Amino acid sequence: MDDIVAGRNVSRETYDDLRSFADLVQKWTPKINLISKSSVPHIWERHVVDSAQLYHFPPAKFDHWVDIGSGGGFPGIVMAIYAKSENPTARFTLIESDQRKSAFLRNAARELKLNVRVLSQRIDEADAQNADVVSARALATLSVLLSMSVQHLLPTGVALFHKGKRSQAEISEAQQSWSFDLKEHPSYTDPDARLLVIQRISRAGD
Repeated sequence: MDDIVAGRNVSRETYDDLRSFADLVQKWTPKINLISKSSVPHIWERHVVDSAQLYHFPPAKFDHWVDIGSGGGFPGIVMAIYAKSENPTARFTLIESDQRKSAFLRNAARELKLNVRVLSQRIDEADAQNADVVSARALATLSVLLSMSVQHLLPTGVALFHKGKRSQAEISEAQQSWSFDLKEHPSYTDPDARLLVIQRISRAGD
């Protein structure tokens, strides 16, 4: 039996893992503030489903996915849950400088049996990861995200970012300093938000 998450069929195993992850986040949040207290009652739609929709856009087969500023595991852990059944050989690296959040991410990966490595480092201090996919959610402006991503992304790779109602202003600002190919997609969970799929990133003028 399949379930539908973010407009996409997922296996019962994937659905159960997503629910288990949501339960873990709720359990740990009072201790280390993984998500805002006000969003805890809405964790499924606001965080799990919002993250899950990003799995519409990676290449059909990828080897290495890097999630930067992973925080409470959105979208990094959610993406690894999807890949567990759909691309089981894929590796995930989650970069998170906060030691307590890193501990949570390691615990979640262990409990859910995910192919996840957690780096407890600043993004700009981590070794280049040579990733096929880089993702981020609620982390920084697009210009800053591009700067963070090029260090870890293969030249052939794709960056996947959630962006809110200021997405157009951030795109315009980023285009002053960066050259990139962009595809925008509407968000399944927020009519004002966009999902950005970005490739061929380089400094403007290079």
